[in-house]
Amino acid sequence: MVQLSISRRLRGTPYTARLEAAGVKAYTVYNHMLLPTVTESVEEDCAHLKQHVQVWDVSCERQIEIRGPDADKLVQLMTPRDLSKAQIDQCFYIPVVDERGGMLNDPVAIKLADDRFWISIADSDVMLWAKGLAYGFRFEVEIDEPDVNILAVQGPKADELMARVFGEQVHTIRFFRGLWLYFEGQSIYVARSGYSKQGGFEIYLEDRALAEPLWDALFAEGADLNVRPGGPNLIERIESGLLSYGNDMTRENTPFECGLGKFCDVETSIGCVGRDALMRYVIDGPMRMIRGLMIEGERVPGCREPWQLTADGGEFAGQITSAVWSPDFQNNVAIGMVERDYWRAGNTLWVDTPDGQRRAVVHDLPFSA
Repeated sequence: MVQLSISRRLRGTPYTARLEAAGVKAYTVYNHMLLPTVTESVEEDCAHLKQHVQVWDVSCERQIEIRGPDADKLVQLMTPRDLSKAQIDQCFYIPVVDERGGMLNDPVAIKLADDRFWISIADSDVMLWAKGLAYGFRFEVEIDEPDVNILAVQGPKADELMARVFGEQVHTIRFFRGLWLYFEGQSIYVARSGYSKQGGFEIYLEDRALAEPLWDALFAEGADLNVRPGGPNLIERIESGLLSYGNDMTRENTPFECGLGKFCDVETSIGCVGRDALMRYVIDGPMRMIRGLMIEGERVPGCREPWQLTADGGEFAGQITSAVWSPDFQNNVAIGMVERDYWRAGNTLWVDTPDGQRRAVVHDLPFSA
């Protein structure tokens, strides 16, 4: 069995001991940290997530804090989404792009004050990009990574569990909004958000000393709700059309190719560094776009490298980047980047899997029955 060597460069989290005591079975590496991926099995974890409530250690969603008089200018420079009307304690999903319009990350930005933001990043070193821009544009800001360790509470029973631990105020939090709530006398930022479509919250814990008490409280209060540890689930995220940076999109893709055009306000002069490069997508549209696909046949193996898509005549039609067997759909569901001529829902393509060539039918995302 291949083992993962854990050192200071590959950091654990304040919850790692509790996770391992609960029997976590698999990790991946995300932002130089451990991210739990399997508790029972991918299929069992998915079914449980859809029915009950899970607590996820997503400390790997590191926060890049940008504060100072020019904080808003710097954050706006990084994204084509217009943040001029962002309100305090509001969360924004933002594509972060380079000067060519290529995706560098797809984080959630939280406006904590007029001069203070947290950027809750996906798996890439956004701090270095932010520091480079701040230095180049001579912005008056401070940029660092505060020790914020997030617990996500996800699933249909998440509201009930969170109310038991934090009080009835959690019911007033709107989607992609947050409140400062109290736990053991300390104020903690809680947002209605998370990397699933099952509903839930993310708890932004700043005091490591509260990590295990918070974990224990969630499990004590959730015993009758069938609470379990969990993590971002491959089946649920593909079914829901949730993209994974580094898998489904990279720096070679623009937000328009990733189906994120609705988060791009490039027709107005908002000050994004990649605005000019992205303008052509407003006029011509993308030549390829992320789409859902269903792959016929038996269960496919894990998609560790992209699988090529071809049309009936052998023409290149794109690639599949994430795939898994879905018990609910009784089929293989996948996410891929499909060329414009072939991305219409219902089109049949061919995919080269490690087990041989299969038929694949293009679907809209998220998948629906």
